Amino acid sequence: MLPWHQYLLGVLFIAAGAFHFQKPKIYKRIIPPYLPSPSTLVVVSGISEMIAGFLLLNPETQTIGAWGIIAMLVAFIPVHIYMLQNEKAAMKLPKWVLILRLPLQFALMYWAYLYT
Repeated sequence: MLPWHQYLLGVLFIAAGAFHFQKPKIYKRIIPPYLPSPSTLVVVSGISEMIAGFLLLNPETQTIGAWGIIAMLVAFIPVHIYMLQNEKAAMKLPKWVLILRLPLQFALMYWAYLYT
């Protein structure tokens, strides 16, 4: 049996990935313009988040899922920086929320690392 916090992280990533398909416009808006094919990136990142979440929920694949989550969180850092720099991408979020999202990425990376 996995610890409850591992289930929580897995379910959070599954839900976050599913949300990419419910509200794709939100995700397209936050993709920096130097990245190609925002629609494809939204789909790929949503599917990747769900797969990593499911992998984390299986003791035999949890290490792969954890490293997948860490890799995605690293890849998402440019999105968080872009949101800090671009008012339209910021979606009217307060600046302090946008700033706190960066260290939150590292906290989530540590949380995922616990299951490697």
